[in-house]
Amino acid sequence: MSAAEVIATIRQRVPGVKLDSAWVASLLILTALAVFDLGQLAVSIKFLLIQFSHVLPFLALAVGLAAYAKASSADRLIAHAFSGHVALMILTAALLGGLSPFCSCGVIPLIAALLTMGVPLPAVMAFWLASPLMDPSMFVLTLGTLGMTFALAKTAAAVGVGLLGGFAVLALSNTPLFANPLKPGIGDGGCGASAVRDVRPIHWKFWQEADRNAVFTKELANSFMFLGKWLVLAFLLESLMLAYVPGEWIAQFLGQGGLGGIIVAALVGVPAYLNGYAALPLMSGLVDSGMDPGAAMAFLIAGGVSSFPAAIAVFALVRLPVFLSYLLLAFTGAVLSGFLFSLIA
Repeated sequence: MSAAEVIATIRQRVPGVKLDSAWVASLLILTALAVFDLGQLAVSIKFLLIQFSHVLPFLALAVGLAAYAKASSADRLIAHAFSGHVALMILTAALLGGLSPFCSCGVIPLIAALLTMGVPLPAVMAFWLASPLMDPSMFVLTLGTLGMTFALAKTAAAVGVGLLGGFAVLALSNTPLFANPLKPGIGDGGCGASAVRDVRPIHWKFWQEADRNAVFTKELANSFMFLGKWLVLAFLLESLMLAYVPGEWIAQFLGQGGLGGIIVAALVGVPAYLNGYAALPLMSGLVDSGMDPGAAMAFLIAGGVSSFPAAIAVFALVRLPVFLSYLLLAFTGAVLSGFLFSLIA
């Protein structure tokens, strides 16, 4: 029975229940674990709760700000402020992303808010690609496991991948491919969107008007539930990856050297990434055993951008061409970063 059939069956038997593929997939995963691996069920639920609690402050802040901006009409002002000088915005977004304290899933609520406010996609893509790759705690851990040279190079790679993605999207921003980045029903849609074109009066104290209060409540609930359901699914999938895909299996695919090894490392990193912190000791051990440092860099860059939580949340937000471009840019940036690092390591 397909997910659509499961949803239809539940809706028929339990009127009023609102289910979609994300909730059904999470429910099926938990049910399968309960039947086939009860011990892992508890582990996965614990992992989900811990990871969700970590991202909850970012989620609440971003969702709250987005709802406030919508209810007060400040989203029009914010989007208008981001119009023009896109090249400078890309540079700023890449630099901020490379130094910001956001993880791959923590940045998703912020990105969702920016896109729904109509911030140009090239700048958002630059921040989106750069932010998950490096933050202060990640820098310290990378320094401790792989050394100063690797930590500095990965920081530079984070900014570089952001710039690559931002300017690549900018070059194609006038094509139908990126005309409407958001999926239907999410925000206003579009790179410029009505948020830029329609500058209405702003009511900062929106709570003084009943209709704006209703907009705030609706936006808050819809955004939280939309992002929350995909993050729940993402964390469950990540827990399964950690449980059933041992690091030794990944290591078997990363023993090659040269450009071929870097490409393989990037390809393996996209679907098989553990998480930013768990991957560091694995890469450190492989490098100590003779692995090409460039391949290690490619694996960390590719996986950091496209880990399960990030990739699933991106897929939930944007249209398929934007999602595929996001994966392609992550892979390309990873290969280039690994190749350049192999030349200096």
